[in-house]
Amino acid sequence: MVATTLPQPRRRRPFSWGNPLTYVLALAVAAVSFAPVIYVILGGFRTTGQLAADPAGLPDPWVWHTYANVVTQSKFWSELFNSTLIAVGTTLGVVVMGVCAAFVLSRYQFRGREALYTYFTVGLLFPAAAGILPLYLLLRDLDLANTYLGVIIPQVAFQLPITIVILRPFLAAFPAELEDAAAIDGADRLGFFWRILLPLSRPALVTVAVLAFVASWNSFLLPLLVLQNEGLHTLPLGVQNFSAEHSQDTAGILAFTSLAMMPALLFFSLAERQIVGGLQGAVKG
Repeated sequence: MVATTLPQPRRRRPFSWGNPLTYVLALAVAAVSFAPVIYVILGGFRTTGQLAADPAGLPDPWVWHTYANVVTQSKFWSELFNSTLIAVGTTLGVVVMGVCAAFVLSRYQFRGREALYTYFTVGLLFPAAAGILPLYLLLRDLDLANTYLGVIIPQVAFQLPITIVILRPFLAAFPAELEDAAAIDGADRLGFFWRILLPLSRPALVTVAVLAFVASWNSFLLPLLVLQNEGLHTLPLGVQNFSAEHSQDTAGILAFTSLAMMPALLFFSLAERQIVGGLQGAVKG
């Protein structure tokens, strides 16, 4: 009788970030993500005639007056101020209210805590566009239409679910022994929250702040319905108005668009490392 050996199943090679294919895929995703941004920025340094003759070409020669025409307009600076004020107000509201709610949901034990957290989580599934009309009617009845608060308050409400989902596991990951040691030193719950928890939660706070700032900066539908006064328009609305007024000036539209998105890109780039740390802490928690 001849013994037969069954073929051994092939073992899958473990995934490694050092695999060249990983870097190829990463470069491909980066190219797809950054190519439109680079095209818009470089398009502002060309004339409309150059864009029509060679849409995919590089600036030759480089034209600077297109950007100069945009930054010399008082309307641009007014819209920049409005966007900054609304984005900063939204960010402060989201961070303050989000960290307070996440602290209670992560460090306190009470009946209905998980149900309340689930309620906030379900908010992630609610599309803002679905409730924009009743929201506008509510803001109008409260005399908040054509005001900064009419945009800031709803944006804070829409950003709170994702903020709490990120912050709660991050705050819950701190050991109870740390809170006990603070109590021995004479710190109450608020003292522990203010002196210890907030400084240690900086990466998570920066993460939710950047997400709230970028979302507010890019918001279009809500400001479009709430801010009827052109003096209160934000930069996304300014891009639309500029495109309508200068429909033949393609280079000018690209220049205005690139300047409008530049603050959010810079803010996101400067806080990139803090964002990664905050998300890693939330996943570990």
